[in-house]
Amino acid sequence: MNVEVSAVATPFRESIKERILANYGDAPPKLVGFLANSDPAARKYAEWTGRACLGDGIGYELREVDAMDLEKALHDANNDCSVHGIMIYYPVFGAEPSFDGGSRDDYFRDSIAPEKDVEGLCHTYRSNLYRNVRFMDHAKKNKCILPCTPIAVVKILEAEGVFDKSLAEGSRLQGKSITVVNRSEIVGRPLAALLANDGATVYSIDIDSTFKVTRGSRCVRCELSTEEACRLSQAVILGVPSKGFKLDAALCIKPGTLVVNVSSCKNVHAEELEKIQGVRYCSAVGKVTVAMLERNLLRLYENFHRDGRVTGADDNASFFEKAAEGGGLADLQSELNSNRKVLVWSAMVCVACTVVSSALAISMASKARQMK
Repeated sequence: MNVEVSAVATPFRESIKERILANYGDAPPKLVGFLANSDPAARKYAEWTGRACLGDGIGYELREVDAMDLEKALHDANNDCSVHGIMIYYPVFGAEPSFDGGSRDDYFRDSIAPEKDVEGLCHTYRSNLYRNVRFMDHAKKNKCILPCTPIAVVKILEAEGVFDKSLAEGSRLQGKSITVVNRSEIVGRPLAALLANDGATVYSIDIDSTFKVTRGSRCVRCELSTEEACRLSQAVILGVPSKGFKLDAALCIKPGTLVVNVSSCKNVHAEELEKIQGVRYCSAVGKVTVAMLERNLLRLYENFHRDGRVTGADDNASFFEKAAEGGGLADLQSELNSNRKVLVWSAMVCVACTVVSSALAISMASKARQMK
């Protein structure tokens, strides 16, 4: 049975459209996408994104730049207060090494400000994801941004009943095994972390290895083959960006499995899946990915850009902002006085430690002379 992704994506997009119309109709959030390659799939994704955003009341602008000019263009967009979300249509340089370490595309991902990273791929959001930190603030009001394609897969799994809603939130994949065939930083690795964070045992498979991933960033190499891992799983996610890779469905897929193809290449023959009892197949996730992209943009807008200004992640004005608004000077002075006291005590402790250390050194030197 084929999974109809439109049924998953449409409720999210309708909800986003209603919220924007009701609350931000005169000044909707704006997304800027950067295209710095000639990849037909990237251009198609850009066109698809633009149509969806404009159709749902979101501002959208596609900026086509030379790959060598992308870093400056990102810097300019980071500092443009009219831009609320930024994304890059990859690949730009692919796996080409970077002077700054890693690949150049990795460097670009980390060049986008967290306040505008609509794809959730910069270091701040990746780090939070791998540590299972779900909020940007201590009050737990502002949720972190999650990578679009991985969270799209999660929403498809939820819609297909892989998540057990009778369990507590955050543990609804307890007892489930899921195989992810891909370990890229864009899809496979964050997806494995997302699923493990909700309690699943995840088998992360790449060209040269298989890792077993569980909650708490526990990741150990295991000797399971692709066939063995898949047959242990209630869901199999395929994301290999190669036309040459085809999963042998007869060997790897057991009855009742949900199979999700994330790659632009079809990693399995659909007709082979049809021969296996109870298998559900999702051939593409793009529509849900775009819906998650819009949701991330709205979340960024409400977390950081309300009232036409960039706010802090704690969703509260700083003491300096309160003072500027009036009535906050007493609080500001109290905070500054408190900080001064801390600094004074810290300095006194440092001095005391220095004196004690010097005394001990003198004593030890004296004993050493006596022993001679």
